[in-house]
Amino acid sequence: MATLAVEHKLVLAGRMARLGTETAFEVLSRAKALERQGRSIIHLEIGEPDFDTPSNIVEAAVDALRAGWTHYGPSAGLPELRHTIAELVSRTRGVDVSPEEVVVVPGGKPIIFFTMLALIEEGAEVIYPNPGFPIYESMINYVGGTAVPIPLREERDFAMDVDELVSLINNRTKLIILNSPQNPTGGVLSRADIERVAKAIGNRDVFVLSDEIYCQLQFEGEPFSIMSVPGMKDRTILLDGFSKTYAMTGWRMGYGVMRTDLAAQITRLMTNSNSCTASFTQIAGIEAIRGNQDPVAEMRAAFASRCRAFVDRLNRIKGFSALMPKGAFYVFANITGTGWDAKRLETALLEQAGVAALAGTSFGQYGQGYLRFSVANSMENLMEAADRIEAWAKKNL
Repeated sequence: MATLAVEHKLVLAGRMARLGTETAFEVLSRAKALERQGRSIIHLEIGEPDFDTPSNIVEAAVDALRAGWTHYGPSAGLPELRHTIAELVSRTRGVDVSPEEVVVVPGGKPIIFFTMLALIEEGAEVIYPNPGFPIYESMINYVGGTAVPIPLREERDFAMDVDELVSLINNRTKLIILNSPQNPTGGVLSRADIERVAKAIGNRDVFVLSDEIYCQLQFEGEPFSIMSVPGMKDRTILLDGFSKTYAMTGWRMGYGVMRTDLAAQITRLMTNSNSCTASFTQIAGIEAIRGNQDPVAEMRAAFASRCRAFVDRLNRIKGFSALMPKGAFYVFANITGTGWDAKRLETALLEQAGVAALAGTSFGQYGQGYLRFSVANSMENLMEAADRIEAWAKKNL
């Protein structure tokens, strides 16, 4: 007897409607589709270094695989890597960090997600930079928190206005997110600004998620962490990792540093979600930190050089202007002179000029009037992209 096929409606949990996305991957998919049609596309949309992972790190991973590092490890990370990270953070941030305060996770995003899950109740307020990494706002909304944007403005070199931050802190504020050097603007918070943020928080029970994933890609001066401010270590969750510093995006390995009681809770979330980070990649992570750092310096210098050249070219194109970023590998270009909406211009440059970039609105409401270009591409391709943009502008503006 034949059975009738029944189409069952998919009913999602209401919280899924609050979940955002990372538009870079959507634009990458559209760009790849155009390439399959035979179009030439210059990729300036995706935020990952175009350099290969340094060979010493790759060899360490190969050796680890051959040595049998292919099994489960502790949810918080291998003790050897946690010890290495604790030493690194102690040295670079000037604070005493123990391995028990380190949690290794597959990529940087889990620290953002787990922090929200562990700390943010329904209605609790989280202050976050806007324009900023889109996952901040997405995760705040997903867990039921109240997202409170603090605008990053070009006239301030995209540094946070600390006085404005002070005006946003109230008795519902549970978490403040800092990101320096910053995605998408390349802005940097000075030591004085960070110390003022700490002073504004005072003795409040407010945590800081300090996203320092680009800290080794700051072009001038030494990066400074709010974790280094006296009295702030116990209220700081430091997010860092291997993806940007060592060109290890596909390896999926990041870490959080935080007080031990919170680290235990973040570890529980790791146990319930990923079990652990891949063991052989963690062995490679030890080599990344302890091994030759020359490739990091070379990559940083290359990104700075590319930024300078690309900014110079953009500033000679009608309707476009850009500041020199102070870190990371992005140029956040002002396109208000074109008269075009950011999303519309993103689409036009992709489809008509063959240049993939991201609308500033992909990073929040205060990104309107901007496009983000990743300089994680060759100098030759960057100059070709600028030529294409200029040719498009001459036809359309």
